[in-house]
Amino acid sequence: MEKITVNKLIDFRRKSDKTRLTFINNINKAEIATPEDGGGGDYWVSCVSAINRIFKTDDTGFIEEKINYLYNKINETEDLKTKNRFQKNIDILHVFEDFDYKHLKPTDELNFLKNSNSKSLITINGVSIELKPTHIFTYNNLDFKEIGAVWFIVKKDGFKHGELGMFCDIMYRYLSATYSNKFKVNPENCIAVDLFNGYDVNYSQIIKNEIPHLLDNTIDDLKKLL
Repeated sequence: MEKITVNKLIDFRRKSDKTRLTFINNINKAEIATPEDGGGGDYWVSCVSAINRIFKTDDTGFIEEKINYLYNKINETEDLKTKNRFQKNIDILHVFEDFDYKHLKPTDELNFLKNSNSKSLITINGVSIELKPTHIFTYNNLDFKEIGAVWFIVKKDGFKHGELGMFCDIMYRYLSATYSNKFKVNPENCIAVDLFNGYDVNYSQIIKNEIPHLLDNTIDDLKKLL
């Protein structure tokens, strides 16, 4: 196994002991060729792209614009699967019509890092984990230059809070390993947002034991079968 995504780690964690080895063998055969649900994928691209844009621009009117666009696409196609896909994206956008985006980011002006949405790798206990935060941003907090990240994630039926915390955990470690020589990594601003259920968690909640710390145990269980 050359690498694994956070979403696949969560899928592995959900498997029973009897089916985990088969799951790993299937990953090795596929080389993780399919898009990761956790990053949005093509299926969810309409809702994810709209919410990404709102976070960056504060233009909440884009939700209504995208919903109207998708309804028009539904009317233009006869394919039932395509209609269902557009409708599911609309359902998520409705959840985020009244969402408070401001609590996801500092009040200071943000500087978004270029190409921050490209795939990156971090190795933990010998396992290379692929991550793709939606936005990585820097800002000034009093005398400190800080860095944070947000990851908008969508998957059918969503995630438990502890599972969502695994995305926060991997972001915090990646930022610490990559940028801590220039910026202070703020755990409160390492945020993962479950678009399916409409809630978010941040890494400080793991530090405070408000949500379980699952990443290391999951990687340890994975390594036993490699």
